[in-house]
Amino acid sequence: MLAFLGAVICIIASVPLAASPARALPGGADNASASSAAAAAASPGPQRGLSALHGAGGSAGPPALPGAPAASAHPLPPAPLFSRFLCTPLAAACPSGAEQGDAAAGEREELLLLQSTAEQLRQTALQQEARIRADQDTIRELTGKLGRCESGLPRGLQDPGPRRDAMADGPWDSPALILQLEDAVRALRDRLDRIEQQELPARVNFSTAAAPAPAVPTALHSKMDELEGQLLAKVLALEKERVALSHSSQRQRQEVEKELDALQDRVAGLEHGSSAYSPPDAFKISIPIRNNYMYARVRKALPELYAFTVCMWLRSRSDGSGQGTPFSYSVPGQANEIVLLEAGQDPMELLINDKVAQLPLSLKDNGWHHICVAWTTRDGLWSAYQDGELQGSGENLAAWHPIKPHGILILGQEQDTLGGRFDATQAFVGDIAQFNLWDHILTPAQVLGIANCTGPLLGNVLPWEDKLVEAFGGAKKATFDVCKGRAKA
Repeated sequence: MLAFLGAVICIIASVPLAASPARALPGGADNASASSAAAAAASPGPQRGLSALHGAGGSAGPPALPGAPAASAHPLPPAPLFSRFLCTPLAAACPSGAEQGDAAAGEREELLLLQSTAEQLRQTALQQEARIRADQDTIRELTGKLGRCESGLPRGLQDPGPRRDAMADGPWDSPALILQLEDAVRALRDRLDRIEQQELPARVNFSTAAAPAPAVPTALHSKMDELEGQLLAKVLALEKERVALSHSSQRQRQEVEKELDALQDRVAGLEHGSSAYSPPDAFKISIPIRNNYMYARVRKALPELYAFTVCMWLRSRSDGSGQGTPFSYSVPGQANEIVLLEAGQDPMELLINDKVAQLPLSLKDNGWHHICVAWTTRDGLWSAYQDGELQGSGENLAAWHPIKPHGILILGQEQDTLGGRFDATQAFVGDIAQFNLWDHILTPAQVLGIANCTGPLLGNVLPWEDKLVEAFGGAKKATFDVCKGRAKA
C-alpha cells in the first residue's frame, strides 16, 4: 500500500513539468531558437514523455545557444530540471523491499511479545487457582476444628463439683459460659463463611490483563492465620484448664485419703487402747505351693517416698531352693522399684530401682521371724533387722532416687511387668502376716518393740488390714494372731 501511494505521488509531481512551455535560456535567444525549443516541447512522441519524466538528457539533445549553429559540437552543460529534483526524492521515499522486510520483522517481534505475555498470564492464572484451592482446604480444616471446639469436652473429663474456667469467672459448666463459647464459635464460623464467599470471585479471568499483584490471596492468608491463632489459643486454654482440673482432683483425692487414714488410725487407737496390744486385723496370707498364680495384692496405692521402713512376719516353707519373693512393688516403667528377694542359694537381696544390696538375713529354719528393712534416699542408706536385732547396714543403694507413686504392691510374687508376668522359680512359699509400711525410718527401739510384741505400731502409709489385702489364685487368708500363734507354731 505504501509503495502504491509513493508511485502515485511521483506521477502527480511529474505531470506539470511535462506540460509547461520551455523556459528562455539566459543571455537571450533568437526567435529561431525559441521557436525550435517550443516546437520540440510541443511535439508528440515518446521522446517528449521521456523528457518529461527524466529531464532534457534524452535523445533530443540540449537546445542551441544564441548565435551558434544548430549542429554545434560544443554544447553547454544541461541546466537542472525540476522534474529530476522532484521525482528523485519522492522515488527514494517510496517503500522498498528492505523496508517492507523490516516492518514484517517488527510485526513478528510484536506477535512474539504478545504470545509471551499471554503465557505469563496463563501461568499466573494457574498459580492463583492452586492457591485458591489450598485456601479452600485450609478453610475446611478450620471449619472442622470449629465443630470440634463447639462440641465441647467429653463428659468423662468433668468432675461433678463446680469448676473454675480460666477464661471466665463463673463455674466450668455454667450456662452463661457455655452460651459464651457457643457465640464465639458461631462468630468464627460466620467469618469463615464470609471469607469463602469473598474468595470465589477472586479467580483469574483469562480474557483480561493480569493484576499487578495478588492482593486478595495475601489478605485471605492473613485473615486465616489470625483465625487459626485464635483457635489455637482457645484450644490451649481448654487443655490447660483440663490439666489443672485433673491435678486439682488428684490432690483432693490424696487429701481425702490422708484424712480417712488418720480417722482410721484414731478409730483403731480408740478400739484397742494403748495399754494392751491387739492387732487391728489378726490374719495371715498362706501360699502352700510354689507356682506363678498364687499371690495377694494390696489395694491401696503408695505415695512418693523419700524414705521407708517395711516390717513383716514371715515363715518360709521352702525346700531349700531359696525363699523366693516375700513382696515386690512395681511402677510404670520400672518393674523392680522395691523388691525383697532370695533366689536359690544366694543371700536375700533388697532391690530399689534395679539397684541391689545383699542383706544378712536367714529364714531357712521354717520358723516365724520378724523382718524389718529401712531405707532413705539420702546417700542411699539402708539397714536390715531380724527378730528386732540389727543384722547389717550399708549405703549408696539408689541414692537420691525417690520411690515413685501409684504402683502395684504384690505379696508372694516377683513382677516382671506392672502387676504381672510372675516366675514360679521366684515365688514365695509360706506365710506372711503384719505387713506394715511407714514413710520414715523407725528407730531400733521401735523395731524391737514390734518384734517382741511390746510396742505395736501400724504403718502410717500402709497398715495391715483385712480390707486392704486381697488373695488370688488359691492363696488363703486365715485368722491368725502372730504374737500368740508363733509360739504355738
